[in-house]
Amino acid sequence: MNKQLDYKLLPILATKSEPDWKRFLAKNKKKLAEMDLQVHALHDKISERTDCLSCGNCCRSLGPRTTDKDVERIAKALRMKASDIISKYLMIDEDGDLVFQSMPCPFLGSDNYCAIYESRPKACREYPHTDRKRFYQIYNLSIKNAYTCPIVYEVMQEITMNPQPLKGN
Repeated sequence: MNKQLDYKLLPILATKSEPDWKRFLAKNKKKLAEMDLQVHALHDKISERTDCLSCGNCCRSLGPRTTDKDVERIAKALRMKASDIISKYLMIDEDGDLVFQSMPCPFLGSDNYCAIYESRPKACREYPHTDRKRFYQIYNLSIKNAYTCPIVYEVMQEITMNPQPLKGN
């Protein structure tokens, strides 16, 4: 197993790498649309060797968009009314989305375990998004997420610094 990237260094490392990532996108936009298989393989390889519980950076710093369905699921898990979940934990942000009132996530334990893991919001379930279809559509979001998540940072580094021959999906 490879040594895990220190999440505390991500802002420095991502700042240094961001110009290269943007240059890669500018030069490879069409090719990037055909790279899902490679990106997903990198996601799997890097996720397998990454211990998210030793990091928890996403839960400390990113406020996920929370849907009505998420609120219902959390409410059921906590045996609370949905309206109480909203008033106690959520707020509407500048984009009109429901997000946590404060960070770190109110359900994050000191051991980086999630108290509502099985009922967590969809955005948390899908994070860090490097395994989604049409990765090219969230490439700029991935640049932003690379400042927070070691998996995203390493995926971005691999696809831009060690490009593989492109294959169709």
